[in-house]
Amino acid sequence: MRAKLIVGNWKMNGSRAANEALLKGIVAGLDNARAVCAVCVPTPFLQQCEDVLTGTPVAWGAQDVSMHAFGAYTGEVCAKMLTEFGCRYVIVGHSERRAYHREDSALVAKKAQAVLAEGMTPIVCVGETLEQREAGETAQVVGAQLDAVLEALDAASVGRIVVAYEPVWAIGSGRNATPAMAQEVHAQLRAQLKARNAEAAEVVPILYGGSMKPENAKELLAQPDIDGGLIGGAALKAEDFLAIIHAA
Repeated sequence: MRAKLIVGNWKMNGSRAANEALLKGIVAGLDNARAVCAVCVPTPFLQQCEDVLTGTPVAWGAQDVSMHAFGAYTGEVCAKMLTEFGCRYVIVGHSERRAYHREDSALVAKKAQAVLAEGMTPIVCVGETLEQREAGETAQVVGAQLDAVLEALDAASVGRIVVAYEPVWAIGSGRNATPAMAQEVHAQLRAQLKARNAEAAEVVPILYGGSMKPENAKELLAQPDIDGGLIGGAALKAEDFLAIIHAA
């Protein structure tokens, strides 16, 4: 049975003082939580995460990475740098990176490879826009996004990734995919993984990333192919983040 995984994506939020209170609040409220949990934070706060979270059950990671190992790429951060701060996870292909920075699936695949090469776990994001969903293109869009990554990896590496389905139309919009709608896409993604590596399909977590919050977490997490959540706004409040962790 796959352990539930709850990952907070802070996006471009935080300050040293607020972060310390949030991180310590999360650690203090974990109790006997059964879910694996992590936070993916802005790069300047990785050292703070290492300082506060080392020795606790909470892992940490980054929100993006360069596909390059080193070199003249001003403003970029390579995977090896992230390992020096103890990162376990790196988000790649988030819808905001795809939309605002024009990242395509080929680039996302290269970033996933860079993360894996340094022994970390890429959280590979896939998802469709409202226009694509209404056009009946959800399966085609998310399928192509995941295939681009799977085709770039050898079979063994497939078992070392995390997949996150984030319907773009549900992020921060107040609109939610129903548990049945989310499960349908998660089942498709599981089938794609199985076609590539049947053993990996049984262990790779597939997270839901479309406005999961305390009010809907339990029902979403009860679905057979929803293995956790990639949490945005609710991850910035310890009480809300903990409620989702305990719902798992």
